[in-house]
Amino acid sequence: MSVGRPSWPDRYRPFSRRSKIIVRFASYNIQYGFGLDGFYDLERITESLAGADVIALQEVTRGFSKNRYADMVTDLAALFPDHFWVYGPACDLHVGRVNDQAAPRNTRLQFGNMVLSRWPILSTRTLLLPRSRTLSKLNIQRGATEAVIDLPGGARRVYSVHLDHVSNDERIRQLNHLNDRINAFTREGGSVTGAAEFDIDELPLPEDYIVMGDFNMLPESPEYCTFAGASDGYYGRTARIGTPIDALASLNAYAPGSYSWMDPKDHGKRMHLDYCFVSCDLESRLISASVDTTATGSDHFPVWVEIDI
Repeated sequence: MSVGRPSWPDRYRPFSRRSKIIVRFASYNIQYGFGLDGFYDLERITESLAGADVIALQEVTRGFSKNRYADMVTDLAALFPDHFWVYGPACDLHVGRVNDQAAPRNTRLQFGNMVLSRWPILSTRTLLLPRSRTLSKLNIQRGATEAVIDLPGGARRVYSVHLDHVSNDERIRQLNHLNDRINAFTREGGSVTGAAEFDIDELPLPEDYIVMGDFNMLPESPEYCTFAGASDGYYGRTARIGTPIDALASLNAYAPGSYSWMDPKDHGKRMHLDYCFVSCDLESRLISASVDTTATGSDHFPVWVEIDI
C-alpha cells in the first residue's frame, strides 16, 4: 500500500446532516482509460468522479499494450491528490517486448482494481476469485480488492470487484467464494492479527461493508440471486445477515431500461452490469443511489451511492 497525506479542499469535504457524515461512494469500470469515443483520457474520468469520497475502480492497468503501456495507477494517484489509494493487480504477467523492442527489465502487465479514499486505508488484501481454463475466449484472473477504511463514523470494509465476463457459471462460483470471504473476515482477521509483533496497533475488524464494481451480471439473473438472495413470490427479498443488499434496489432507483454499460459501436445496446451492495446494517443508512449515464470516459458508467455513516 502506498499512501500520502492529503489536504482536503473545502469543495470536496463531506457535508454534515444532523451531526452525521454523508459519504459519497462511486464505482467505475474505466476500460483501461478508453472512452465511448475510443480515445484514452484519464482526466475526464477524474472529472466525472469529482466529489466522490471513496472510489472503486476496475480495469486499471500497467504495462498494457492497448493503452501504450501506461502506468494508470501512478497517473490516477496523481489525478486524485486528496485521496489515499491501494491497487490490487489480480492478473500479473511478464512483458518481454514493448513497441517491437526489448522491454525494460521486469516490465509487467498488471490488470486489477483500485480503491481511493479521502480517509486512510488501514489495510488491504486482493482476494483472487475462482476461474477455469478456457480454450478460445479470454479468461484472465479476476479479483476483489478489499480495503479497510478509517471512515469518520468508524472503520468500514470496501471491496472493488470485477467478475468474469463470459460465463454465468463462473460468476456464480466467484460470487459464492467472494461472499464466503466477506463473511469470514472477522474470523480470519483481515490482513494481519497479532500486530503487536510488528510494533503496530491492532487493526479494526469492521462487520459492515460496501461491495462495488463490475459484476457482469443482469439484475435478477441467477448469479445476481446467488449473491443478493432469491426473491420469494410472497415475501419478496428478505434481508438476512450475511447476504448483501443491492443499494439501487433498496432505494427503488432502478427505472425501466436502467443501464450501466453501453456498446461503443452500438449505443442502443445497453445493459446494467455495475452495482453497489451493502451489508444489512447499512441498508437503513442509504441516502441515494444512481448511475451517471452522462459520463463518457468508458463503456461503463459510474454508480454513485450516498451513505449516512
